[in-house]
Amino acid sequence: MSEFVICINNEGNPASLIVGKVYRRLPDPEAESHNMLRVIDEDKSEPDGYLYPASMFAPVELPEEVKRALMASGC
Repeated sequence: MSEFVICINNEGNPASLIVGKVYRRLPDPEAESHNMLRVIDEDKSEPDGYLYPASMFAPVELPEEVKRALMASGC
């Protein structure tokens, strides 16, 4: 899966996730085996990210320049 995902559903998490926003996905094979993704959400206080159902996101491929900019911004 892509290093970045876009939120397509924030039901139950409107303060933590914004529909249409790109989030950084952190590797977590155990979570993914349970159809969950670990992402850095709006809170950003947890460097290890938070778990959300994978169905709330869609993978997105971004140009390298965009990836670097997002990483630099703390996404």
